[in-house]
Amino acid sequence: MAPVSALITHEIEQHEPRPDLQVARLSFDILGMIAAEPTSVEVQVLRPGRTIELVEATAEIGGRTVVRCRAWRLSRHDSSAVAGGEPARMPGPDGIPPWSLPDAWGGGFIDSVEGREVPGSVPGRSRAWLHTDLALVEGVACSPLARFISLVDTINGVSARVSPSEWMFPNTDLTLHFWRTPTDPTWVGLEGAATFGQDGVGVTAGLLHDVDGPLGRSEQILTVRPLRR
Repeated sequence: MAPVSALITHEIEQHEPRPDLQVARLSFDILGMIAAEPTSVEVQVLRPGRTIELVEATAEIGGRTVVRCRAWRLSRHDSSAVAGGEPARMPGPDGIPPWSLPDAWGGGFIDSVEGREVPGSVPGRSRAWLHTDLALVEGVACSPLARFISLVDTINGVSARVSPSEWMFPNTDLTLHFWRTPTDPTWVGLEGAATFGQDGVGVTAGLLHDVDGPLGRSEQILTVRPLRR
């Protein structure tokens, strides 16, 4: 989901671009399994406006819609006089030893990601920095926002409460709110907290950081069930 959500973001930014607007919220609904196959993305403006705009994008694989996304684009204004309320900065990636994502998360995508876990992280409450050298779209310049989002969905795995070899807890959505656009996507900072209820539902909530500080929040709803053997 992480690379696909970034691909959708890239296509939203390319659709009838508005430099005077910024993507402030992205809400993805995951409608099915996302196969490593050719993917098409269609974008339309649902609610045009001078200062506020709602855009919808759908990703299809094999003629089937697998992800639907709605994005609010809001106007840019100078609000520096009243800016504030940011959460604390997360310790930066420099000086933190390399960290391999848990072995239970296999696959080529995970193998392509470099991680650094902030000391003090525990199952269900984790802080980590992630980095990848791979381009989102080969030969295409993508925005810092799209490249940043290419790693964000991994927060559910980074902050796992239990081993994915014993329990399933996939997210069926991903909602992102930004009060600042990423400026440097080289390292993506994820500060996640996973909560499981007693009836098969959980939530992974997170703070998002780049090297310049916190910039947004994420939420994922989870379906929690024992892994079939």
